Amino acid sequence: MQRAIRRNRKRKITSMALTIGLGASLLLTGCKSEEAGAKKDEAPFNETGLPIVDKEVTIEIVSSKAPLAPDYEEMQIFKDMEKATNVNIKWNNIPGEGYQEKKNLMLASGDLPDAFYQSGFTDHDLIKYGQDGTIIPLEDLIDKYAPNLKKLFEQRPELKKMVTAPDGHIYSLPRAEEMGLVGYPNMHIINKAWLDKLGLPIPKTWNEYVAALKAFKEKDPNGNGKQDEIPFTYYYNGWTGDLGDLFGVFGQPDNLDHRIVRNGEVIFTANKSEYKDAIKEFHELTKQGLADPEGLTQDVPQMFAKGKTEDVTLGSYVWWEIEEVVGPERSKDYVILPPLKGPDGDQMVGRSNYSEYTRDAFVITSANENPAITMRWVDEFYEPKMSAQINWGPIGEIYEEDANGMLVNKELPAGVAMGELRQKVAPGGSAPFVVLKEHFGTVVDMEPRAKQRLKDLEEYYEPYMPKENYPMIFFSVEDLQRINEIEPELKEFVNQKKAQWILEGGVDKEWDDYVAQLDAMGLKELMEIYQKGLDEFNKK
Repeated sequence: MQRAIRRNRKRKITSMALTIGLGASLLLTGCKSEEAGAKKDEAPFNETGLPIVDKEVTIEIVSSKAPLAPDYEEMQIFKDMEKATNVNIKWNNIPGEGYQEKKNLMLASGDLPDAFYQSGFTDHDLIKYGQDGTIIPLEDLIDKYAPNLKKLFEQRPELKKMVTAPDGHIYSLPRAEEMGLVGYPNMHIINKAWLDKLGLPIPKTWNEYVAALKAFKEKDPNGNGKQDEIPFTYYYNGWTGDLGDLFGVFGQPDNLDHRIVRNGEVIFTANKSEYKDAIKEFHELTKQGLADPEGLTQDVPQMFAKGKTEDVTLGSYVWWEIEEVVGPERSKDYVILPPLKGPDGDQMVGRSNYSEYTRDAFVITSANENPAITMRWVDEFYEPKMSAQINWGPIGEIYEEDANGMLVNKELPAGVAMGELRQKVAPGGSAPFVVLKEHFGTVVDMEPRAKQRLKDLEEYYEPYMPKENYPMIFFSVEDLQRINEIEPELKEFVNQKKAQWILEGGVDKEWDDYVAQLDAMGLKELMEIYQKGLDEFNKK
């Protein structure tokens, strides 16, 4: 009853038109349908071409969003899509840091939107809510109403396999960005202008790096007579900016999963002596004022602000690229550090379990009265030129079209970093889009900074990267259930203790009890499940 009342409340009707650089082939006029897989009470719509509906239909979508992104109704790319399709999206944008909790409350209460965009659904979520009917299977809708995605599945059968659950259904849509960046680390960056002023070399070892941080703190490299320098900062447990890559200095890198692969063996990192050594070292840096204690709690805008203070105050940091943190003008004063040689001679960098394919981009719920219309709408994002715009930004703001119709990058405004601008004009992230490697140079020109980023990674980090990382595996229902019962609580415990020890110390005193607690929480069983999954994956 409550759901029916809510449905009636949200349905509205108006009208609009316009396109956003969608391929001309998408502009064909189609026939109307209330059948062909559509629900009985679905609004009339055009099976092909644009607009999707002649009378405006409103769809409610919940989405996570990046820290610097506006609400999506303010993004030009979505305004143009609304005009092109006549589908009005009523957005509920939730900042990423609070998204999972709010999403889970919606699912538990049954107060559902029509769809989740950048859904953040775990594999366990997909199976649980797919099998209990909270979200609906999508394979028939894809077959009938998603020609762009269907074509991509034909080009990349592995993409379709990746989104297909063990029960044979597709409960969510993919995101893919084939740039050759699988598992690459973040960059470790240092202020070379300060090094030069203080007569210090670019550090090659951990000890040289720590010496540079001390000089940054004590010798007033910004010359303002204040001790306001931040020698090193980071973004704790962030997809970029985390400390895990630097743990390799002590013999074993870490990542957000606390899970690595070596010679086919799945290893849990956060109960090993190398991990403890790294924690102790970062506590010492924090205690001495060399590592920013706010790194444990700051958000992205707060971190970026430290790179853009009136007087330069930032000496070193971990991030995906230089410009985003300190801005284009200051970026010339900063350089990339290759992996430092550790106290015991270790020189390696971490590799995340990141995949260029993800399967949580978009789900449709059982509250949706217009699933076919919704599928038609989201399929527009899988047209190659549109996918590029959803990932990096729209024509007119990020791109212009050359004589061949290829998207080429416009010159950035002075003082603007591409990474920051992207967040403000495009959803990117885990949004529904697919950019294949063959699209570069044909559909879209790779952004110059991205090209440089690839070169930098190959030059500075690839020689020190492990060859293995944990692949993206869709586990059985039973294994997903056990993973979900064990891992979230275990990871929360690990991350809470890690932050506590970095800030307050005490890892030696508490270590044995900590390791015993991990075992009591089911760590051994969890690793057995992951090992079994890897072994089966490698046999295929």
